[in-house]
Amino acid sequence: MKRYCFFCLTFLSLTPVSLPAIAQYPGQSTDKMSVALKVPVSAFSFNLQDVRITKGPFRENMEREGQWLLSLPVDRLMHSFKVNAGMNTPKPGSPTKMPEPLGGWEGLDMELRGHSIGHLLSGLALQYASTGNDAFKRKGDSLVNGLAEVQQTLNQDGYLSAYPQQYIDRNIAATSVWAPWYTMHKLFAGLTDQYTYADNRKALDIVTKMAAWAYKKLSPLTDEQLQKMLRNEFGGMNDAFFNLYAITGNPDHLKLARLFYHKAALEPLEAGIDNLNKAHANTFIPKLVGEARDYELTGNEKARKAATFFWHTVVNHHTYAHGGNSDKEHFFEPDKISEHLTGNTGETCNTYNMLKLTRHLFTWTPEERYAGYYEQALYNHILGQQDPASGMVCYFTPMKPGAYRLYSTPDQSFWCCVGSGFESHSKFGEAIYYHDHKGIFVNLFIPSEVNWREKGVKLVQETRFPEEATTRLSVLTDKPVAMPLYLRYPSWATAGVTLTVNGKPVKVSQQPGSYIVLERTWKPGDQLELTCPMTLRRVPANDNPDVAAIAYGPVLLAGKAGTANMQGTAPFHDPADPYQYYGYDYTIPAGIPQVLPAQNTLEQIKPVAGKPLTFETTPADSQIRIELEPYYKVHRQRYIMYWTLK
Repeated sequence: MKRYCFFCLTFLSLTPVSLPAIAQYPGQSTDKMSVALKVPVSAFSFNLQDVRITKGPFRENMEREGQWLLSLPVDRLMHSFKVNAGMNTPKPGSPTKMPEPLGGWEGLDMELRGHSIGHLLSGLALQYASTGNDAFKRKGDSLVNGLAEVQQTLNQDGYLSAYPQQYIDRNIAATSVWAPWYTMHKLFAGLTDQYTYADNRKALDIVTKMAAWAYKKLSPLTDEQLQKMLRNEFGGMNDAFFNLYAITGNPDHLKLARLFYHKAALEPLEAGIDNLNKAHANTFIPKLVGEARDYELTGNEKARKAATFFWHTVVNHHTYAHGGNSDKEHFFEPDKISEHLTGNTGETCNTYNMLKLTRHLFTWTPEERYAGYYEQALYNHILGQQDPASGMVCYFTPMKPGAYRLYSTPDQSFWCCVGSGFESHSKFGEAIYYHDHKGIFVNLFIPSEVNWREKGVKLVQETRFPEEATTRLSVLTDKPVAMPLYLRYPSWATAGVTLTVNGKPVKVSQQPGSYIVLERTWKPGDQLELTCPMTLRRVPANDNPDVAAIAYGPVLLAGKAGTANMQGTAPFHDPADPYQYYGYDYTIPAGIPQVLPAQNTLEQIKPVAGKPLTFETTPADSQIRIELEPYYKVHRQRYIMYWTLK
């Protein structure tokens, strides 16, 4: 395995936001857009600034992530950039003290150095949009000012990075280098996010100059040279340039986006061919996010086909019960989940990017299956990435029964999944609600508020979901408003749902996996309650019904298996290097049960009184009982996700 294969990509999910249909990001006002969408869109994202998460585990994760973002010193984050520009070299005998370099993937000897500052710029902008806290804007402004100074000092046609241009030249020449365009993408994304969410005009100026450098660098290349360059991981560079084009309308930015069209990866998908076996998963996923953006901005039908086919292929044939995918960062043969229950499964960046692609598809066709997958992956994989005790995050989510998660460090890791985590846990408000021309979609049951300014309506959601099955919605408006509410009827709610408006029952004729449409004139203070009873269910591996996970409603349950013989120092591991996962000793101690009865499996799992979302196995032939809790809660210990049914 070569080093350059071990990582992933992150960029912000880009979907239409509000009417009129010129948009780029969820959470962005349309006055920053200059390119209209070329395709019809059925659902629009709300501006992220208009959604507030009020309490609950998502709010808690977001607050921990925000504290981490604010704790990282600007001088340490800027250090490698200034070294590259010759700005951090004190004269001999100078009393100036150099900042302590960051470690892990941000070390000065790492070819990916600089990627984290792009993620951090995005995370700060998202936190500012999500909370309105000026501390996030001030820190983002400081980083942008520092990057502008570095760009000016480098004086290389707009080039900006923590490494020299020779890395890009090596990539163009198809010689060995980790993934410089991947790292460059993070800067493009982060700076664009600073403009989009924090209204930082200097960030747009910097990224526009970077694009001018890229155009000058790449436009003379032949198609053969470009395709060789694109064999190396480049993150979402196509996506980044489509997004910049949406803002600027500059045709050079559209041309740049199309220079990152990777034929070998995308042409088979356009033809409906699953070419994912053995492919590095998170090299692929961002390319399809870019394809989705291409379709929206240009009407490219091939791009739509590729993005849609890819999503369905991954979700239906390559996805574990928690919504993640990949083993040792790679896809494998379709429908072989039970053969890949290892300690190196479920790279978190993959899921982050799958959620971005999911948002695109939902806006084109607002179907419950897209919202359902989003819920599955958000509650089980993304929410569970962060250790509540420390705020640190994991790279992989092991599916091997009896394995356990390893976590990052505050300033000595900076893996790709640390960077995408800066964003994941800062933008939980992006997919709770959508709207069409008439009404609001309620997709997720998260305590929150959404303000639809154009309609003069605020919707307040109160719930303890998933610890309770009921969510309460209050309509706040100054005057009666005629509009529909589209309430998601989850596919897992097979026991039926109940609905009341102002205390009066409403007949529900829809079926699980659809939307309940409430068309009425809403008056100030109207309230509704939707109850979706949750039941235990088996989630079998897609190739073996005798290997299955257990879920309660949408929540995947993990069997708690203790801390015996756990290596590494919880909550961190040392050295803080994800490569340690490959070959890490996941030897499972003797005595950890991994088997449940095949007959009447669910009847032998009982709720624990007084402990919400907690269950216990009750085997008839053994004294060994295993407690099960939501996977997102089970940290710093071994666990069982998939059971053998005998």
